[in-house]
Amino acid sequence: MARPALTVSVVARYLPEQSAPEQQAYAFGYTVTIVNSGDVPTQLIGRHWLISDASGDTQEVRGLGVVGHQPLLQPGEQFEYQSWARIKAPRGQMRGTYFCMTAEAEAFEAEIPAFDLSQQSSLH
Repeated sequence: MARPALTVSVVARYLPEQSAPEQQAYAFGYTVTIVNSGDVPTQLIGRHWLISDASGDTQEVRGLGVVGHQPLLQPGEQFEYQSWARIKAPRGQMRGTYFCMTAEAEAFEAEIPAFDLSQQSSLH
């Protein structure tokens, strides 16, 4: 039986040059690596992010693809992209899901594990 699966990993970093703490604006860049860890070709169709911060604010972001792409990944292939987010506090967290479709038109969701947004992330 065919098994669709994506493995997602994220590395985040604080962007001081894009931040304005005096205006409660903290910017973070992140690099996402998506690996087709299943055994069938899979296309990433859309994304759903939940972005929360220490001030209690939560943003929800939904959209097609990632950075203008809807990558089709063969088993073992990977796709990497960079993006960014701005929050109202020096600490926060992001998590989400990717909506995916196999070559046989089987829909499934791939979890994006939670990762921290922190000014200290630039020190790692």
